[in-house]
Amino acid sequence: MSLNNATSPFLLSHKDSPVQWRTWGPKALAEAKKADKPILLSMGYAGCHWCHVINRESFSNPEIAALINDNFIPVLADRDERPDLDMLYQGAAGIMQHPGGWPLNIFLNHDGAPWWVTGYQPPQEQPENPSFRRVIEDCVQLWKNERARAEDTAAKVTEAVENLYNRDMASAQESMNLDLTALRIAQRYDIFFGGMLGTMKFLNPLLLEVMWRGFLRTGTAQFSQIIFTTLDGILFGGAYDHVGGGFFRHTLDERWLEPAFEKMLYDQAQMIELCSSVWQFNRNELCRQRVTETVTFLLRDMKVGNAFAASISSGSHAEDAKYYTWSEAEIDAALVGTFSARFKQVYGISRDGNVMGRNLPRRLGNPVPANEADEALLTKQRDMLLAGRAKRTAPNRDDRVLADWNGLAIAAVARAGKVFEKPEWIEAATAAFDGVSKLLGDGDRLSHIKGSAGVADDYADMARAALQLWEVTGDERFLAPAKAWTKVLDEHFWNDKLNGYSFYADDAEQLFVRPRMLFDNPAPSVNGTMLIVLTRLALLTGETDYMSRASTLAATFGNEANRMIQGSGGFFVGFEYLLNALMIVVVGHKGNAKTQELVSAYWGKAMPNGMVVQIEPGTPLPDQHPANGRGMEGGQPTAYICQAGTCSNPFTAPADLADALTLPPQMRGQQAVQ
Repeated sequence: MSLNNATSPFLLSHKDSPVQWRTWGPKALAEAKKADKPILLSMGYAGCHWCHVINRESFSNPEIAALINDNFIPVLADRDERPDLDMLYQGAAGIMQHPGGWPLNIFLNHDGAPWWVTGYQPPQEQPENPSFRRVIEDCVQLWKNERARAEDTAAKVTEAVENLYNRDMASAQESMNLDLTALRIAQRYDIFFGGMLGTMKFLNPLLLEVMWRGFLRTGTAQFSQIIFTTLDGILFGGAYDHVGGGFFRHTLDERWLEPAFEKMLYDQAQMIELCSSVWQFNRNELCRQRVTETVTFLLRDMKVGNAFAASISSGSHAEDAKYYTWSEAEIDAALVGTFSARFKQVYGISRDGNVMGRNLPRRLGNPVPANEADEALLTKQRDMLLAGRAKRTAPNRDDRVLADWNGLAIAAVARAGKVFEKPEWIEAATAAFDGVSKLLGDGDRLSHIKGSAGVADDYADMARAALQLWEVTGDERFLAPAKAWTKVLDEHFWNDKLNGYSFYADDAEQLFVRPRMLFDNPAPSVNGTMLIVLTRLALLTGETDYMSRASTLAATFGNEANRMIQGSGGFFVGFEYLLNALMIVVVGHKGNAKTQELVSAYWGKAMPNGMVVQIEPGTPLPDQHPANGRGMEGGQPTAYICQAGTCSNPFTAPADLADALTLPPQMRGQQAVQ
């Protein structure tokens, strides 16, 4: 129960705290009941700046620690290790009119039901903002003198949380309008600087993905304008690490200038996928460059064995800024012998600096150099700066391997490897998949991290990664784990009364509510991802049960998705995949150059709802498969576009196939269908 045996860097950072922290579990709840004390649950993660501040200011204060130890059973939890706890108590916090986020300090009764919540509070009283000590003292008095009120609040919050996650959210598929959804998202975007309107800018790749698909589906220019304005802000601005590659989590301003210096694995994965798709559409060189640099960053700085670390964490903003920023003199010294003035002009380097008196390289003011020679010079100079930066004390890295985030990264790197013809990326993604499966797999079951039970997102994201590897490699071995993990989800996570996947399994530790999650947090939720996985399995195997489950799932959350569009990007992406999925079946010998030309024609197009399958001539397909009985035409490798249960006429010329794949889905389905 103590923190001495913890592996979480967040928990270990509190190991010497005078607060007598326990870890979450039945023992802590039993101890609270026996001692007749409420529980103070504090949740955070290693990269949470204000978590470390409150630890330093309040939890390390002997008087406050004594007050907590005497009156509560204090429990510390890492939201990366226990996403089930985090999801549940963040939802409860919202019901209690708290904005959520971290640190989340929530007060519970013996059953784990919450009755009060707060976040970071200052060490001293402030106008309209009580100190953390004051909050603790007030909660002590409430529990001792008005326990019935606290218990009544806990009961009402429990009922509200149950209703939040497990009410009827269903609506017919006809009520889901993808074009209107993309429009409503676009209306919340900043037309001048990109990103969602607000004083801080997050990447929000899933919402960009919904609008991007809207543009590919309809050709509506306003969607592309918003997307490219946003991508310019992100890819040229301070949200991107121009020296070392990779994306920061968000910026502290609306113009993408000053980042919060924190790199999360899930952001890298989703931005790689989006930028790869944009490149497929218009051969955008900036997107190709950012994908290459970000994959290079992952393989250089984020590897743990063959898998990927969770994050490069943010500690003190000032300390992290020193690592990522430069004085003008440091730039000159690092670039000695090169034309440093050109670098300083392009990247906005000045004597006075642009972030906390120092310089964060960014290209918003001068995005496009005049010629290729400039670009070659700038590439060399960035490498020189990276070598110099490597001598500094790097920010802490969270070395834990999370199954769900690794699944996202594996799928993204594998797909990018195929799109950009980088077989070494595909090999790295395959090695990561095998590494995660070995580290976190036990038969058909997965752990979230080592020693922590797998949640639904772990199974969904790893199943999607397996199917992506199957598509890019053609290796049948990836189909078995995708099926097995889907079966575990169906048997242990599916809610038989309301439908939809619950967040944790029926044989895991049962919390005060078992939620079904629709919203992205911030990676896509299981109930969006599984629309893709189930649809792909249905197309590959011809087994109708997969498509039946996908259709049920789409209807299960339709009403809630329409109500909370901004939080449901992953669900709408999955829903469109279900509606518009198409499969390109290429019949031909794998070693034949013309077979590969047909396959390459597919990978050269932005086809987010597509899947390519290469089969050897004479290979039998399932009876229900729409391409069953199709073969090579005139002895030549041949492709068929299959959608909505029917297949097109044969294509033997790669150029003709590429032209057909350029058409929007509604026209593609009408072309020469037999």
